[in-house]
Amino acid sequence: MCTVVIETEPGSARLLAVRDEDPQREWDDLGPWWPERYPGVIGIRDRRAGGAWLAVDPASRRLAVLLNRADLLDLPADQALSRGSLALESVAGRTPMGSPRMHGFNLLEASPDGARVITWDGEVLRETPVDPGVHMIAHDDLDDPATARIAAWLPRFRASAPDEWTALLQETAALDPDDDRAIIRDNTSHGYPTLSLLYATAAVGADGATVESHVLRRPGHWD
Repeated sequence: MCTVVIETEPGSARLLAVRDEDPQREWDDLGPWWPERYPGVIGIRDRRAGGAWLAVDPASRRLAVLLNRADLLDLPADQALSRGSLALESVAGRTPMGSPRMHGFNLLEASPDGARVITWDGEVLRETPVDPGVHMIAHDDLDDPATARIAAWLPRFRASAPDEWTALLQETAALDPDDDRAIIRDNTSHGYPTLSLLYATAAVGADGATVESHVLRRPGHWD
């Protein structure tokens, strides 16, 4: 149930991404964890599967973030391919095709050429362009008004400059972390073992690509 806010303009994009994951699942903060297969790529690595939640290639100025979503597949977990390869393959210039043998996902891709969301629901792989402006995405569609946190906060993010987004994220944390409108989240009450672990800020443009991560000292709670 991760959340991403993104602003796109011709030739550039800026984003704020919040990662929700099981705190017991081991991971590594930003680093060049794939020097042989993806040289120069930095990202946040999942140790279990070896993939990435977020990946950036400064050389190609590509950025990708992976968000899980529900799907219509009757696919046992031990037969599903890891979604962790998606962000890494994306920044290498390769996006999923056909019918991935994976559970559902939203893959947000951004570069100076534009931004898009690749969505897989277990039946159809589709692409949604991210038009210029400010948008949000979580576990459903881009700017989906049925997602409570998008309905609650997208107007505020649109009314704020990207430099103000972190302060606004702190404001959202005044909500209880299990509130459907919360962005800094504790999803355990909803039946998922995931809590917000960190937020990342990133930008891509003609001058390059940058990313910073900010790990929460207590999962599911603003520091």
